Amino acid sequence: MESEMKTNLQFVDVLNEWDPFKLKNGNYDTEIADTIQAIHETDQPDLLATRIQSIYEFSFEKIIPIDQCLKIAKELLAIKDNDSCTI
Repeated sequence: MESEMKTNLQFVDVLNEWDPFKLKNGNYDTEIADTIQAIHETDQPDLLATRIQSIYEFSFEKIIPIDQCLKIAKELLAIKDNDSCTI
């Protein structure tokens, strides 16, 4: 349980640093929560990338290029894989 919380905090850090719309002040709380939910639901980078793209598009009415979403999806899934390996 504790390791899952630690992993979720890593997700938050990565997503705040990502800052796709250059807001600089971390106004992504809702999107980050939705993205973390999506990370727990899939292990497929392309599927996660599409989810991330639609989550942010819904909130900001701007589309993030799918290659950027795929890059962050792979980074997030690597963190998730890393966590599931340490028991």
